[in-house]
Amino acid sequence: MAAEKLAQAAEALGIDMKVETQGSIGAENVFSDNDVIDADGIIIAADKDVDRSRFAGKKVLAVGVAEGIHHPERLIEQVQKAPVQGAGGGGGDATPPSSAGGSGKERSVAYKALMNGVSYMIPFVVVGGLLIAISLALGGHATPEGYTIPKDSFWLDVNNIGVAGFTLMIPILSGYIAYAIGDRPALVPGMIGGWIAAHGELYGSPKAGAGFIGAIVTGFLAGYLVLWIKKVKVPKFVRPIMPIIVIPIVATSVLGLLFINLIGKPISWVFTHLTDWLSGMTGTSAILLGAILGLMIAFDMGGPVNKTAFLFGAGLIATGNQTVMGMCAAAIPVMPLGQGLATLIRRRLYSEQERETGMAALFMGMFGISEGAIPFAAARPAQVIPANMLGGAVAGAIAGLAGVEDAVPHGGPIVAVLGAVGGVPMFFLAVAIGTVVTAITTNALIDVKERRTRGAGAPAPVSVGVGVDALVPEPALVGVGAGGVAGGVRTETALTSPPPPAAEQPEPAEPAEDDVLSGYLTVQTVKVQLSADSKEDAIREMAAMLAGTGKVADRDALVAAAFAREDQGTTGLGEEIAIPHAKTDAVTAPIVGFARSAEGVEWGSLDGTKAKLIFMITVPEAAAGDEHLRILALLSRKLMDSGFRERLTGASDEAAILDVLREIQ
Repeated sequence: MAAEKLAQAAEALGIDMKVETQGSIGAENVFSDNDVIDADGIIIAADKDVDRSRFAGKKVLAVGVAEGIHHPERLIEQVQKAPVQGAGGGGGDATPPSSAGGSGKERSVAYKALMNGVSYMIPFVVVGGLLIAISLALGGHATPEGYTIPKDSFWLDVNNIGVAGFTLMIPILSGYIAYAIGDRPALVPGMIGGWIAAHGELYGSPKAGAGFIGAIVTGFLAGYLVLWIKKVKVPKFVRPIMPIIVIPIVATSVLGLLFINLIGKPISWVFTHLTDWLSGMTGTSAILLGAILGLMIAFDMGGPVNKTAFLFGAGLIATGNQTVMGMCAAAIPVMPLGQGLATLIRRRLYSEQERETGMAALFMGMFGISEGAIPFAAARPAQVIPANMLGGAVAGAIAGLAGVEDAVPHGGPIVAVLGAVGGVPMFFLAVAIGTVVTAITTNALIDVKERRTRGAGAPAPVSVGVGVDALVPEPALVGVGAGGVAGGVRTETALTSPPPPAAEQPEPAEPAEDDVLSGYLTVQTVKVQLSADSKEDAIREMAAMLAGTGKVADRDALVAAAFAREDQGTTGLGEEIAIPHAKTDAVTAPIVGFARSAEGVEWGSLDGTKAKLIFMITVPEAAAGDEHLRILALLSRKLMDSGFRERLTGASDEAAILDVLREIQ
């Protein structure tokens, strides 16, 4: 959406602009060296760090994605006065250019670094977690030692591959946090520091490493340590080897020794003393013990606190006490299930990548893989960790109250399905309630944060994946927010000329009945009131209306094309507007439809508003270039006029609506 808004603003202002996008599928429409050389300025609209080294010597304006969506014209004006990017300018540029005017428009270095680490970690979590879950589902067996796979089984190899992905997850998180702060020299110390954090045997905690929280700590320490070393003045002949030898070796050694000898010791102490403390609570209230174990299980998901609770419950199975493990088993899946459910309940709060990760987390939760929630906790620790702990405590307390038992040291619905759980109905009730509590609390806390951000005068945080197929050459899918948008602005002389004097201007012709958007929108394609109450039903209803023109050869194919476009990213523009569109040979000529919804349809718009004014654009593949873009640009520009939207909302019937729509020129 930021890409689309910037391109539209540039066209309206007579500016030649090229937009590059960076997302989870990589960079699209990448600037060539000549593009950068010819550009008068560079706009970076991103919520994560973007390498600026290639823009040295150019005016660079860096803002958040939301600014690109809401104020594109202002950005184009501001970039002409932006500071010049110096040499260096990597991901950890110590003096990044700032946006002129206003605060909170560019994310902090710490936020960008954290999101950089999370974005690189997510594929490892998803691949590792799903492979482990699949191998356990198809080749695992419940045993007194846990949920295991026979040694001679093919599924053991699949499981080991998944474990390798999980093993790399923590170093990747740490390494790319460090990289975003200190650039390439920080990558090695960050990854090695993360590896040390994940392997507690290196600092006296063989049963539990520091987990993802330890990785965040080592990532930031490595990044800022490298920045500090970079500031040390060294002889000229040493400078070439500083980034590839001196800085990585010094930073890695200092960080590793610091973690092993100073930071790691408290982790070992916590593990030992928490175990002793829990041992003294076995005779207390089952509800209280279940709540405490649930809190611990949910806190760090594989870290020392989580492992303490899990191993405490697992150790009591051999003594004949299976209720403690039952409490743990109910809490273990709550985090991934809750975060996955949260992405389904309030989709607008999450990026496309996060929604995809949420689906994977739901699957992992079914198999008791709590690490499926780590990407969410790492990205929003202040909102996700408390929500996880509350849901885990509720699940553990209900399981304790009901006397749920688990005969194997594993958790999640899978152990109940395979008969290892006693009190199955209450086990599933505990998991379900804990999951719902986690999801609702997570979304509520995120929503509170967004409202506070907007109340402080800063733009609402936006992280989305959008397919701007009308504006970007193939491949059409672009990522905005998970990566960012960089717009190269090139101003051309004599692009516009002043309008002729009023006396010379021809008299406007009387509008013909079918001249709305070149005749593509007619009384046949206007609907005063939609009956649909969901996005999918609205698209189907509008496709049926367009089919009445006789220009739709295959209505089902048209609907499928519109759905495919929505899968790339929402076409809800905000301000109660949605413009679903499709390029497909299911139509024989361009058609535009318009419909209103009094109650509004949830369209996943960035501002959270329901769509009440809905335009549907359909063009054949042969007309998918200039004509598609022209229609979309005309609509988008006119819909920015609040007065036009009010007149369109207040029009009484099809004829009145057409009269208002004729204002689109």
